[in-house]
Amino acid sequence: MSATQPESPDPRHLSHGLEIPTQSYSDQPYLVQTADGAWLCCVTTGPGHEGAQGQHVATLRSTDQGRTWSQPVPVEPGDRRENSYAVMLAAPSGRVFVFYNHNTDDVREVRCHDGERTFSRVDSLGHFVFKCSDDGGRSWSAERYDIPQRLFEIDRANVYGGELRFFWNVGKPFVLDGCAYVSLHKVGEMGRGFFQRSEGVLLRSDNLLTEPDPAQIRWETLPDGEVGLRTPPGGGKIAEEQSYSVLTDGSIYCVYRSIDGYPVESYSRDGGRSWALPRYKRYADGRLIKNPRAANFAWSCGGGRYLYWFHNHGGRVMREAPRNADWGAYDDRNPVWLSAGLEVDTPAGREIAWSEPEIALYDSDPFVRISYPDQWQEAGRTYLSETQKDLARVHEVPADLLEGMWSALALQLGQASDGPPAVPTAGLLLALPGDGAALPATVALPTLPAFRVRDTQALDFRGKDTGAGLAWELLLTLPDLAPGRLLLDNRAADGRGCCLRTAAAGALEVLLSDGQSAAVWSSDAVLQAGQTHHVVVNLDGGPRVISYVIDGRFGDGGDARQFGWGRFSPHLRHLNGGELRIDAAVGGLWVWGRVLRTCEALVRAAQRPARQG
Repeated sequence: MSATQPESPDPRHLSHGLEIPTQSYSDQPYLVQTADGAWLCCVTTGPGHEGAQGQHVATLRSTDQGRTWSQPVPVEPGDRRENSYAVMLAAPSGRVFVFYNHNTDDVREVRCHDGERTFSRVDSLGHFVFKCSDDGGRSWSAERYDIPQRLFEIDRANVYGGELRFFWNVGKPFVLDGCAYVSLHKVGEMGRGFFQRSEGVLLRSDNLLTEPDPAQIRWETLPDGEVGLRTPPGGGKIAEEQSYSVLTDGSIYCVYRSIDGYPVESYSRDGGRSWALPRYKRYADGRLIKNPRAANFAWSCGGGRYLYWFHNHGGRVMREAPRNADWGAYDDRNPVWLSAGLEVDTPAGREIAWSEPEIALYDSDPFVRISYPDQWQEAGRTYLSETQKDLARVHEVPADLLEGMWSALALQLGQASDGPPAVPTAGLLLALPGDGAALPATVALPTLPAFRVRDTQALDFRGKDTGAGLAWELLLTLPDLAPGRLLLDNRAADGRGCCLRTAAAGALEVLLSDGQSAAVWSSDAVLQAGQTHHVVVNLDGGPRVISYVIDGRFGDGGDARQFGWGRFSPHLRHLNGGELRIDAAVGGLWVWGRVLRTCEALVRAAQRPARQG
């Protein structure tokens, strides 16, 4: 844990991370392992906000898995020319390369595409360069080497006709067939939302890993032609922050952000020279995955397994919002959600199928934006780095979460050879399986966990979060979809407690109250009359998130809402009311004193297949 007291006992809270020391601004804390086994982190940092003068790239070393770090080593000597947005690649020889933007020509102002405005932020233009280190990042070469990038149509269309080029990079380099690949995000228009038009390319070197003289390293820009990775036909002009993974058959997978409400993906079967028509990313069952204008990265975890970082909201509602074209699409990067991936065979070649989402990290303040992560593995453990532009941190991801996600996805895809994995019973407070018999109309509930309690150790007896959660799991068969039917209700006379009832058009609605704070949130409208549904209502007291998993599918709002998950007040204390009243439509009930992971809900749903009434 960090040196300061964590804000919550929930290990997903950012305050449990190990801090990577930086100045005021902190961005892209990316890591590689050096030949001597150390973690080497590169970070863009500076004394002011993002884009301010003095922004520069530095590296730090850790030999104890991020608990302590060496003093930062600037990659560039301190001067007024911005150098930013670094990524690294460790070669088999032990040499480490760092690639970054450099404002070599000391440009101080750029024109917007409309010809009327200017920007004084100048950290995403100029030259794309690299340096190298032969001592594990303790020092960097005095010489800086330019990487030539071929002009594309998007460059020629900018207000400078391509003489000045706009670009940056957040995608980590990778190696395929002995060649090194470095991502680059080209910008064709500066204007609304800062970057107004963008697309992705790759810089490929066939001798970077073997050539001892950096000045002799060769580069080419891919794909062939003059058009990079864009949005699908009919999509918007933003297609940026491409993240790449190499599949076990040598195909390249790419995922990137848009302002269309959905992430975009594509595959290359020829080393990046051409790409399949880009499409919006989907879950394994075909539903579209949502993401705002935020970094969404996929990483290989080895053996045909992958991990995907995203933010699980967006869609049509966000795409059509007027503020989306400006700055609104950058919002709501908290919590962080993960999806697990497994390779599957398709007529086009190997592709990645993606699991239902899980919350991985969060901050108590919903306005805090968490982004620009990295993922790596060491000694069977998986780590994530992240930043909210002020502090950079490292977090270990629980192994059982990842294994649970991959196992549930394998079950969903029919790849599970040993049947459904067992769901731990820890935290189960009440079990009324029904087994064909009617449930009692009323039942005494055990004490439900509190979300917030008094801190009796503090002199002022302030409140503190418990990080606890609560889940209602039920089998539900509705004879009709009339709204207002009370399915579960433990509210006392003073309103304390919660209830679950039917809402309009086949949705559910949960009401929470402790007598002072209250919340209401509905599910997606997916219920059908006469069909038995497996329903999980999660009340996650860590990030204060309400969510539904119905028949093994996480409710993300679909086309109707930007958010399928909602929030409840951080001041809501508990939901202990009176006895629990149960409607006859409920055929089985389990009350959990913790949140059920989505992967657990999927497995539980698979163990109880839907029955026609």
